[in-house]
Amino acid sequence: MRTIPSGLQAKLSSGVTTLARCWIVTRRDAVTLGFTDHDEDITLDGTVCRAATGLTASEATARLGLQVDGAEIAGALADDSLAESDLAAGRYDAAGVAVHLVDWSDPSLRVLLATGVLGEVRREGLGFTAELRSLTYRLNEESGALYTANCAADLGDARCTVDLTNAAYHGAGTVASLAGTAAFRVSGLDAFDDGDFTAGKLTFTSGANNGFAVEVKTHRVALDGVLIELWQAAPEAIALGDTFAVTAGCDKRFATCRDRFSNSVNFRGFPAIPGNDFVVSYPMPGQAGTRTGA
Repeated sequence: MRTIPSGLQAKLSSGVTTLARCWIVTRRDAVTLGFTDHDEDITLDGTVCRAATGLTASEATARLGLQVDGAEIAGALADDSLAESDLAAGRYDAAGVAVHLVDWSDPSLRVLLATGVLGEVRREGLGFTAELRSLTYRLNEESGALYTANCAADLGDARCTVDLTNAAYHGAGTVASLAGTAAFRVSGLDAFDDGDFTAGKLTFTSGANNGFAVEVKTHRVALDGVLIELWQAAPEAIALGDTFAVTAGCDKRFATCRDRFSNSVNFRGFPAIPGNDFVVSYPMPGQAGTRTGA
């Protein structure tokens, strides 16, 4: 139940129009930004909610039960408020959002309308549209153990225990030539076999993308050099001479865990579990144990 300050309630009852909405966005790296649909900046608890960002919000939907409520916010991309490079780097993924209704003539008069997280973000030209999800979205997250043939752990985590600082599973290199917006040939990884870093994590350690981490789509060793292809384009252009660190990947199969990492004792899957082909199989005439008649 919301508690509306008496001063704000009095203005609401009088039909006052000095109202604005403010959005406080808190990223997972603790960076906090504020935005408002008012034509002047509004300060809430020390956070300046910037105007002139073109920020607007759609009608919010609310449902009974445990369904995820939703809304959308849209605005302009600007270096002094919300930069396109930050969105591309995933810095706003699952960021917390608090939506306030504020009397802009007296910002102390406000009420918290909703809290949630940012979901899907779409960019088009100089603008963006972000999905605002209610906190019930957490009920859709996977929890508990699942029976799957592949491993449920991530390489190097507490359940897996593989040490990714081991020289056999960790490398460093330099961008030698570009092969696309998310692909490049590298130097420094000649000691590793083809595919060692496929599904691994690459982190840039210099250049415009310093600190940006992304999953490796493909690691190939070919006659014309070692090629790295990323699943996601970097927020800034990759340049020759950019350095990076990269860790091994795993396809989560039991054979890989056993043969490459010697870690079968910590395999977190069920490789002998029947697959879909077993579910839809049926006995054929002539098979041992098959009854073909009464």
